[in-house]
Amino acid sequence: MIEIQKIEDEKWMQLAFEQAAFAASKQEIPVGAVIVSQGEIIGQGFNCPITSHDPTAHAEIQALRQASTHLQNYRLPDDATLYVTLEPCTMCVGALIHARIQRVVFATTEPKAGSLVSARQLLQSGYYNHVFEFEGGCLQEQCSIQLSDFFKMRREQKKQLKMQQKSLKDLHK
Repeated sequence: MIEIQKIEDEKWMQLAFEQAAFAASKQEIPVGAVIVSQGEIIGQGFNCPITSHDPTAHAEIQALRQASTHLQNYRLPDDATLYVTLEPCTMCVGALIHARIQRVVFATTEPKAGSLVSARQLLQSGYYNHVFEFEGGCLQEQCSIQLSDFFKMRREQKKQLKMQQKSLKDLHK
């Protein structure tokens, strides 16, 4: 049974990975999310706070909004699982609690802002009237590489821009 669950988790995480790739194509941090209930996607999303001018437009929030609209209910079904390529932040964990998600599967940890196992362990606080199951590591290497490559490309772009600006200043001297 555990092997079947792993295969299912990897299948859905691959779709979250594709959402993350879409975010990267729009110069957004590549994070993707998919919410599944009864073997079907009920919501999906990708990081888009820059292009949407919305600081709350994280992949998880986008997927929650889509699922809630689809269901016409702000509470998710008892079997709903979120697959996300990066450990959720504090805002997203809060939204997942309010939506009553049952399970979260994330690919890779987020040392600075992760709020399940990394920087904070919010669900262990005992403050919340709902807690969900979670596990990390599903397609971890693939998703970690995607994020690392994105930030490497972004650093290279910034370096090139600085070099161009320096060249322009030197021309005007």
